[in-house]
Amino acid sequence: MRFACLALLSTALLSGAAHADSLDDAILKEMKHRHIPGVSLLVMKDGKVLREKGYGYANLEHKVPVKPETVFQSGSIGKSFTAALILLLERDGKLSLDDPISRHLPNIPSSWDKITIRHLLTHTSGLGDPYNMIDFRKDYSDEELIALESKVTQRFAPGEKWAYSNTGYHLLGFIANRVGGKFYGEQLRERIFEPLGMGTRIINEADIVPNRAAGYEWKGGVLKNQSWVAPRLNTTADGSLYLTARDLLRWDQALYGDKILDARQREASFTQATLNDGSKARYGYGWFVETTKGRRHIQHGGAWQGFRSQLCRYVDDKLTVVVLANSDAANPFKIASLAAAHYVPALFDAPPKPIADRDPATTERVRAAMASLAEGKQPEGLNTELAARFEPGMLAFMKNALGEAGKLRSVALLSREEGDGGARMRYRFSYDNDTLRVSVALDGKGNFSRFDLGPE
Repeated sequence: MRFACLALLSTALLSGAAHADSLDDAILKEMKHRHIPGVSLLVMKDGKVLREKGYGYANLEHKVPVKPETVFQSGSIGKSFTAALILLLERDGKLSLDDPISRHLPNIPSSWDKITIRHLLTHTSGLGDPYNMIDFRKDYSDEELIALESKVTQRFAPGEKWAYSNTGYHLLGFIANRVGGKFYGEQLRERIFEPLGMGTRIINEADIVPNRAAGYEWKGGVLKNQSWVAPRLNTTADGSLYLTARDLLRWDQALYGDKILDARQREASFTQATLNDGSKARYGYGWFVETTKGRRHIQHGGAWQGFRSQLCRYVDDKLTVVVLANSDAANPFKIASLAAAHYVPALFDAPPKPIADRDPATTERVRAAMASLAEGKQPEGLNTELAARFEPGMLAFMKNALGEAGKLRSVALLSREEGDGGARMRYRFSYDNDTLRVSVALDGKGNFSRFDLGPE
């Protein structure tokens, strides 16, 4: 089955292309490497579409090629729409971003009393996610899901730190339902999707959706159809949308003008959140807010149910890249970066070269931690907050991903920085089938306070 899938991908169609170029070659190579059936790519620069292509298949069983109008699931890119709706409701006078969420949500824990809507928007609430408790085959009501999420331990005081929280965006959807007087998805349709000519809609597997792609998961060396989840869990406001690359381009272009959000709202959305100690988080309202080579980079990705997505807005260069893929093994950010570098090479540096490792003992700890993750075990030496992130679901995902990477061949130190709070290092882990970038940080006690890994 594995070799059949690879052969299928290697002969995948390039919709609308007479011949492949270097970018096409790089994308097809990445698709083959990561077992991605289909990709939709759209690139705009200075208001002109430079590339709009479908690669591979939207549906493997029927061999339906990806086209510009192919519909994918959004994943967390949908958070930008939820955040925009909250800002519109604020403009209506129906809420304030500094409202405690208890003003709009009854029967929530007293420990949440100091959490504001702004904290939810910026992922600074301290709320964790309940995925180790959720029964994905159960249709929860809003009240049932709130009650379940109320049992999740709060990781820190509101505004103290930044930590990504899908729970926070679930709650924003429930607030929008209440103050807006109707389902948040209907509000999005009326206030954003239809005015912009977007076909975007809330996921509904029962509906007939023209051009809908199938989602796939890479499990045990074979592609499988996406895992089923209960319908209502596919309606939460953390990113449960059907959309096309063209839809996201329309959204991107609207964010350069006042048609949906005014200038004040856009500036707030694209400004990094300020924490209690005055430091900045790299997130605004529904967007990661970063810089690449000194240029503003506003972006968001998504992953859910056999789909991965990425929207990159290099606003200083007026460059937009949209990538939608129908495999949970895809790395759409890498594909987006390949496309951005193809058109604006100055945005990216060559891969960093290794530096001398003067602390091999720490490197050995990192190597051991990666070995533990490859076995599905929690690494030793994590601080309390980081240990809470490595719950069973994440460990199972890490085990599968590192198993697909193959045998470890080498580890190279790329950078090391010393600070008052501890040391920060970046490594390159080279495997038979993949190369990973691993970023770690040690706190003042020598425990890992950060441990992130992703494809290079």
